[in-house]
Amino acid sequence: MKVNDRFLPVTPEELDGAPDFVYVNGDAYVDHPSFGAAIISRVLESRGFTVAMLCQPDWRSAEPFKRFGRPRLGFLVSAGNVDSMVAHYTAAKKRRSEDFYSPGCKAGLRPDRATIVYCNRIREAYGDVPILIGGLEASLRRFAHYDYWGDNVRRSILVDSRADILMYGMGERSVVRLAELLDKGVPVKKIRDVRGTAYLAKPGDKLAFPCAEGFDEDGQPNGYTYEELKSDKKAYAAAFRIQYRNNDSVNGKAIVEYYDDKMLVVNPPQPPLEREELDAVYALPYCRTWHPMYESMGGVPAISEVRFSVTHNRGCFGGCNFCAIAFHQGRSVRSRSVESCVEEAELLASLPDFKGYIHDVGGPTANFRNPACEKQLKHGVCPDRRCLFPKPCPNLKADHTEYVDLLERLEAVPGVKKVFIRSGIRFDYMMADPSDAFFRKLVRDHVSGQLKVAPEHCAPNALRMMGKPSVEIYDKFREKFFALSAECGKEQYLVPYLMSSHPGCTMDDAARLAVYTKRIGLDPEQVQDFYPTPGTASTVMYYTGLDPFTGKEVYTATDYHEKQLQRALLQWRRPENRRKIREAMEYCTPAGVKDLEELLSGSPGIHRPPQKEDEPAAGRKRSPDAKSPAGRRDERKSGASRGGGNGGHEGRSGRQNGKPFGKQNAPGRGGSGNGGADRRGGKSRGNGSPKPRGKK
Repeated sequence: MKVNDRFLPVTPEELDGAPDFVYVNGDAYVDHPSFGAAIISRVLESRGFTVAMLCQPDWRSAEPFKRFGRPRLGFLVSAGNVDSMVAHYTAAKKRRSEDFYSPGCKAGLRPDRATIVYCNRIREAYGDVPILIGGLEASLRRFAHYDYWGDNVRRSILVDSRADILMYGMGERSVVRLAELLDKGVPVKKIRDVRGTAYLAKPGDKLAFPCAEGFDEDGQPNGYTYEELKSDKKAYAAAFRIQYRNNDSVNGKAIVEYYDDKMLVVNPPQPPLEREELDAVYALPYCRTWHPMYESMGGVPAISEVRFSVTHNRGCFGGCNFCAIAFHQGRSVRSRSVESCVEEAELLASLPDFKGYIHDVGGPTANFRNPACEKQLKHGVCPDRRCLFPKPCPNLKADHTEYVDLLERLEAVPGVKKVFIRSGIRFDYMMADPSDAFFRKLVRDHVSGQLKVAPEHCAPNALRMMGKPSVEIYDKFREKFFALSAECGKEQYLVPYLMSSHPGCTMDDAARLAVYTKRIGLDPEQVQDFYPTPGTASTVMYYTGLDPFTGKEVYTATDYHEKQLQRALLQWRRPENRRKIREAMEYCTPAGVKDLEELLSGSPGIHRPPQKEDEPAAGRKRSPDAKSPAGRRDERKSGASRGGGNGGHEGRSGRQNGKPFGKQNAPGRGGSGNGGADRRGGKSRGNGSPKPRGKK
């Protein structure tokens, strides 16, 4: 493993003739393995293909897309590491003032719906040149999808972009296979048998894989029409369930949608890269920084979060409904070898600006190393069961032994002073491990003053819709965390992610969460309002008012004012929110009103017992004099803005907090969570972010 001193070509002068591919990217050019464009382009280079990088071109005309001439094999197009609409807008649909994937954090260097705009300019420039689209935006919009920003159901991005093939998921296998076929002279319209891709065909054309919904009596593949999906919410929810069940490389099948005279075919996913293959990807020579053309503009800020971090895994079996990792990376976890990670740490230690601190050893979920159970390797993930929710599956293998070994090996690398873990930790998985060796090591050696965890809520009703474990598990975790910290003689903090207005969360639930934060002494500076982004079950709930897995109705706060009130309850200590707390009482049942009165009165603790699992959701039946919020979409006022907060997306609905979006193509978390840290003894210091220990 070594640092490359040569970036891929960004000007025609660096090429000897036409390149095989021109890679059009909505992000600035950063050649680092935490950026999807860097991995895909270097993988192609390792197979002998030439790739020219056209990053953040001016989309207002077709001329910039002619910079390298017509490529020999085609264009690769990606909006970047993040959906372009999430990159541009907050959960309140307000325009962001910064873009961490652009030089100098400058906003406005990519268009809205970048994939579509780029492809249309390429068609304008070169007509029928092959166009292959990929990246997070294309991956999560491969089917007809609800679009929060337009408040409508849009067509598959493959239809709107007029591209030839869409690659979804982690694209190394797919892009190499497509490049090889194009290099052999196979017409792009004839390529229909590559896993992890989608294409448009004529109705009745033969499929290369079995159809998830079978065939009709005339042999035509069964599938929903776009007209059905955009007009029938039950059909939309049912379609998502089919997509979820078939997003597995072992048992997944092809899925079909119909658009007038076109048939969209989404082939089954590619198998995940196994350990040796992942090692090979990360062993490729990357420059590990931004292109020098950005130096005068201050560089590209997004790399600061990952420059001295080690990504050791992919995929996530956590199963959170608001997270799109399952839809993009898949639910079957794979990881790099310990030796590969150690080799990368040695490389990091050799860099001139390395200060001795590895900032993170993580991924979508830091403490996952292997598939959830042995059965997944042969039979794939369970279509209708989850590994951790509502309780850990009996087949779950909760074992941190190899992760502990990895951390110890990294600590032993010459030049490394400290190894931190800053990716999200799945605390219920930790608590399921019969051994607490990792827990003890985490607390003793790898917390930089505060640890990010994601209880998200405390109300059973809300947690059930999120696919998250009960708050009692989090309470046991936090008790043990503080006890072990005390044993080590350390004052350390928990930074819990909390979310308001998630589908299923009533005002009563928000009141319960507010009282819970009071009990544990948490004072959140920032609160994440749910952000409906493509590819998640929670977004389906938000749009349809239905749980796509059960078909049951779900209460959803879609009214902007109600969402603002839920958010205000979590910041109940602020004097300016007291009026909103009183107003929120009008949305509550008597039980919720009592909780809010407790907030205003200053009395300690939670006065009522936890809601039972089979208890009806508070807030669904309101007292006769309670104001009924416009919770359903058909009750909204036309044109009303919804959302609130500064949400974001890294493959999950709703997390960004104005920070870099994080790991390559992964969905995970961006930002530093809620500003208030959970610590014993009351309020957090200053703005809620105590000075970390062990950091220079």
